[in-house]
Amino acid sequence: MNTNYWEEEIETMSRENLEQLQVERLKKTIDIASNSPYYKEVFENNNITSASINSVEDIRKIPFTTKADMRANYPFGLVAGNMKDDGVRIHSSSGTTGNPTVIVHSQHDLDSWANLVARCLYMVGVRKTDVFQNSSGYGMFTGGLGFQYGAEWLGCLTVPAAAGNSKRQIKFITDFHSTTLHAIPSYAIRLAEVIQEEGIDPTSTTLKTLIIGAEPHTDEQRKKIERMLGVKAYNCFGMTEMNGPGVAFECKNQDGMHIWEDCYLVEIIDPETGEPMPDGEIGELVLSTLDRDMMPLIRYRTRDLTRIINEPCSCGRTHRRIDRIKGRSDDMFIIKGVNIFPMQVEKILVQFPELGSNYLITLETVNNQDEMIVEVELSDLSTDNYIELEKVRKNITRQLKDEILVTPKLKLVKKGSLPQSEGKAVRVKDLRDNK
Repeated sequence: MNTNYWEEEIETMSRENLEQLQVERLKKTIDIASNSPYYKEVFENNNITSASINSVEDIRKIPFTTKADMRANYPFGLVAGNMKDDGVRIHSSSGTTGNPTVIVHSQHDLDSWANLVARCLYMVGVRKTDVFQNSSGYGMFTGGLGFQYGAEWLGCLTVPAAAGNSKRQIKFITDFHSTTLHAIPSYAIRLAEVIQEEGIDPTSTTLKTLIIGAEPHTDEQRKKIERMLGVKAYNCFGMTEMNGPGVAFECKNQDGMHIWEDCYLVEIIDPETGEPMPDGEIGELVLSTLDRDMMPLIRYRTRDLTRIINEPCSCGRTHRRIDRIKGRSDDMFIIKGVNIFPMQVEKILVQFPELGSNYLITLETVNNQDEMIVEVELSDLSTDNYIELEKVRKNITRQLKDEILVTPKLKLVKKGSLPQSEGKAVRVKDLRDNK
């Protein structure tokens, strides 16, 4: 047995065998999905049966499923299994802009999901002897129970610390000798700052592995987290509609996230036309579940922007990798005719040691003109040193203009003056008249 792999046969399966497995599982998924009111109608309208799928490319015969479709069929219009007999858990998105997207799981679905998370954690070196602390929210949010069950499946001693309360998190890390921590990137930086404020060297704890995800972040931000906490930080990807965490994960090479193709069929499309994009080009990620019984989703448009990394990985795993999420097609904003993603701004800001981790982009209409204001907290630089501040501000403004082709109004503000979020950080406020 090779101790580098959780499931060596699956993780190193040949591409030919992996695609054959995908076709078999896709056919089964279509048979199951046809029992749901939503897919029954979709399949009948498009003459789709499992017999019409003979290759992974044949999935393109099936229309996309969108968040709007899920909301329109809220709560159970996409459920294909017998909820009364086999349904054991419901998860949902926050639903802040309408009905939440709801996912119902059977015991098989939860076991499959827990195994995938265990596979991910094992890949980055987490073992049953580790103490896994989860600073993610529990409840309907999948990051809590998803990592909890995955870490238990692996056999770790788990600390379900939940979100927030940084001093308590630090006490648990110190007292329980936690070795692995799951946290969203913005909170990982905040935690390092609080550890320092407590008079402790953030690199002196027992932590050695950090799992980060749930919000887009740059590689520069990851490296900053690694330096601040003295850990290796691994990027992960998941979403409620696809179970939650465990869809894709970096290996120790930290060069793209292996997406588990035995359980997900991956497509990258042009977000405007819906046509497939060549490997290596950025487009919208579309995913289909291949190992879910209660509520399979087929060709779900995630709105996340990434690309396929098709080159073989030296770790030996044959499942293709996706690049870190560049942003969401619906996060992009247009100002003065230029398409901008918040991560482009962050990419520049993290390069300046004078700056803290918290920033906010505000879009406003001033004298009938769109304006972009970037507020960013200083680290320890005094706000009284006007000459030094002005030099830093001009340097950052110039680099931002080079990156985004627009000159923002940059405001350097005192540390702790911008709102702190325990969940995903809010980075953009659009207050424009014409939004």
